[in-house]
Amino acid sequence: MKKYLLQFKPFLIFISTFFAAYILLTVVYKYYLNSFEINDVDGITNIVGHNVYQLMHFFNCDIKIFKNISNPYLEVWYNKKYILRIIEGCNAVSVIILFISFVVAFSGKIKTTLAFILFGVLVIYIMNIIRVASLTILLFHFPEKEHILHGVLFPLIIYGLVFLLWIIWVNKFSKYAK
Repeated sequence: MKKYLLQFKPFLIFISTFFAAYILLTVVYKYYLNSFEINDVDGITNIVGHNVYQLMHFFNCDIKIFKNISNPYLEVWYNKKYILRIIEGCNAVSVIILFISFVVAFSGKIKTTLAFILFGVLVIYIMNIIRVASLTILLFHFPEKEHILHGVLFPLIIYGLVFLLWIIWVNKFSKYAK
């Protein structure tokens, strides 16, 4: 048994570090979410809504984003038509937690690790803002394609980006890159 523990030590360290970071970040995030009232929108989701508004307003889109009165989400109105809602799951925090956990599990030098985490979080966040804005426009024009757009294409894009960042991290910056 000891032989197998030694043989698989790098994998066991990776998997335990990954899950420890993932669980810790998820618990902190859930604690953050619990600080809001039941029908209130959390601060990060509000910021995402505000940034989607700014991006679309920059391109002179007719966009309005409102807090729903009785539910914890933001309503997105495009060209005076209700298109979609931004819920807590649309703020990309769960994807960011997954990204950070992986990078920490394959950590490199502390400065490099922190810099790459900040870079990755920023890239994922910006891509998420573009994702929500693009989804708004596409659903306005192609409402019948909601399942493929929201359920397949855009998750593929965001998770594909995370996977690409992971590949870059492991091959260029982690302690296993050499």
